[in-house]
Amino acid sequence: MRRKKYNRFWYDLAYFIKEGLSGIRLHGLMSFAAVTVITACLLIISTFALVAYNIDLLIDGLASQNEIAVFVDESYTREQAQALQEAFSQIENVESVTFIPKEQAFDNYLEEIGEDAYIMEDLREDNPLRDEYRIVMKDVSKHDETVESLKKVSGVASTNSEKELSDRLVKMKNIVNAVSYTLVAMLGGVSVFIISNTVRLAMFARREEISIMKMVGATNGFIRAPFVVEGVTLGLLAGGCAFFGEWLIYDYITEKLVEGSGLFSMVAFSEVWTMLLPLMLVVAVIIGVLGSVMTIRKFLKV
Repeated sequence: MRRKKYNRFWYDLAYFIKEGLSGIRLHGLMSFAAVTVITACLLIISTFALVAYNIDLLIDGLASQNEIAVFVDESYTREQAQALQEAFSQIENVESVTFIPKEQAFDNYLEEIGEDAYIMEDLREDNPLRDEYRIVMKDVSKHDETVESLKKVSGVASTNSEKELSDRLVKMKNIVNAVSYTLVAMLGGVSVFIISNTVRLAMFARREEISIMKMVGATNGFIRAPFVVEGVTLGLLAGGCAFFGEWLIYDYITEKLVEGSGLFSMVAFSEVWTMLLPLMLVVAVIIGVLGSVMTIRKFLKV
C-alpha cells in the first residue's frame, strides 16, 4: 500500500512538471515576455537594494564616528576619572568608551593647531583642559537619551556632541529604507501581475479540460499544481537571469562609477552574492506562486 502511494506521488509530480513546462512552451512568446519583464523588475529591485545596502554601511560607518565627548569634573583625580569608564560602559546605547587624559588631549589640540602650536607650549604645565571620554553610540537615533544618561553619572562636568549630524544620518537612513520598501512593493506587484496574465492564458486555453476534470472528481489541488509549476518555473528563470545580470551591473557600477570617483567604496559582489542569490530565488518563487494562485482561483469556480 505504501509502495503504491510512493509510486503515485512520483507519477503525479512528473505529470505536474510535464504539464507546467508544456504550458510555457505553448505560450512561448508570452512566457518570454513574462520572464523578460520580471527579470527587469528583479534587476531594478536588487540593484537599488544593493546600493541601499552599501549606503546603509556607509551611514553606519559615519555614525560610528559620531562621538559624544564627556568631560570629567576638575575635582576628580586621575584614578577617580578612570573609574568612570565602567559606569559609562553599562549605559545601554554605548558601543565603546575611550579615556583621553588631559595631557593627550592637549597634544591632540596642538596637532590641530599645526605650525602655531609653539604659542601654546607655555600652557603645558598648567594644562587648562580636562580628562575626557569619547563615547561611540550603537544607535545614533537614541542620541538624546544617551546624553541624558551620561549626564546622570556622578563626576561628569559637561558633554559635547554633533546632534545635527546624528539627525541627518538618521533621516538619510530612513529615506533610503522607505524608497527601498516602496520599490519592492511596486515592482513586486508588477511581477505578480505579469505571472497572473501568463498563467491566465494557459488556463483559458484549457478551460474545457478543467471543467471536465472537475466533473470527474479531480481535486482543486491536482488541477492547480501544473499551473503553479508553470508560474514558479517562470519566476525561477527570471530570478536566475536577474542574478547574472545584477552581477554584471554591480561590477560595472563598482569599478567604473564608484571606485573611479574615489568618494566611497562598495562591498565586493563576492561578499554579497551568497545572500543575494537565495533571496532573489525565494522572491521569484513567491511571485510565481502568488501570480498562479490568484489566477487559478477564478477558473476553479465551475
